[in-house]
Amino acid sequence: MPVRMMQNLPSPAQPLKIGTRGSPLALWQAHETRRRLMAAFDLPEDAFQICVIKVMGDQILDKALKDIGGKGLFTREIEEALLDGSIDIAVHSMKDMPTVQPDGLILDCYLPREDVRDAFVSPHVARLAELPQGAVVGSSSLRRRAQLRLKRPDLHLVEFRGNVQTRMKKLQEGVAVATFLAMAGLNRLGMAHLARSAIETDEMLPAVAQGAIGVERRINDDRTAMMLAAIHDTPTGQRLAAERAMLERLDGSCETPIAGLALIEGDQLWLRGEILRPDGSEVIAGARRGPIAEGADLGRGLAEELLSQAPADFFSWR
Repeated sequence: MPVRMMQNLPSPAQPLKIGTRGSPLALWQAHETRRRLMAAFDLPEDAFQICVIKVMGDQILDKALKDIGGKGLFTREIEEALLDGSIDIAVHSMKDMPTVQPDGLILDCYLPREDVRDAFVSPHVARLAELPQGAVVGSSSLRRRAQLRLKRPDLHLVEFRGNVQTRMKKLQEGVAVATFLAMAGLNRLGMAHLARSAIETDEMLPAVAQGAIGVERRINDDRTAMMLAAIHDTPTGQRLAAERAMLERLDGSCETPIAGLALIEGDQLWLRGEILRPDGSEVIAGARRGPIAEGADLGRGLAEELLSQAPADFFSWR
């Protein structure tokens, strides 16, 4: 490390400010980022300051995500703080991130990806296939709702927003008999026992970038770029390059049911993707394989393939 960079590292007197949402999972992600930076540069905990920022998606819980703004619901206010210098880095759940960053910001650091699968959570039912006819299931995810409607059109789906603790309380109160969470979040919070079963990706393809944590920074901040490079997980970045390129071409947002997953097999990358009608009446799926270095091209190519099969009104309710 250059001497100038070593002299410029964060300290208790001038801590590096980490921006995050305030949920238990978001805080875990920020603490994990801090832990990795502490280890990489032998820094004390108080060389970092975790800054909780309220975002619109966490403040309005009585409406569906598609009704309150689409892209950026969980990131906009944090990115504004990053741009105005209130924080130095921003830690995000990557499945919440728009595919294009505001001018002046860049996302090029990812922590190692967790379990990508969805978790089936229910006080009374062990598996998705065992849900009784007409059961009430809660979910705020358009992707999950469309996949459920496709598999089980008999189910009654209700809006189900909030953090893990809020959703578990709703289940206990009988608002629904089951819901879905990300296995990654449950694992990170030490709450994997809440999952009655993990749903294999062949049965329910996850959201693009599910299980991945990204760390955003200002483009011109050389010190932060150097620090984040030390904790970046290359395989996660390679997988997300393909998934997010597909999502960007599909113009994915909180209003479009899209799923995708890239896996690395030797020197090849295998990308699967699917788009669904919001009412679950139709799914268009595809897959591509190719060199890891061509992941973004694979993603765009798969997106073009899916779009070529979809009528103009595909993402509209029938």
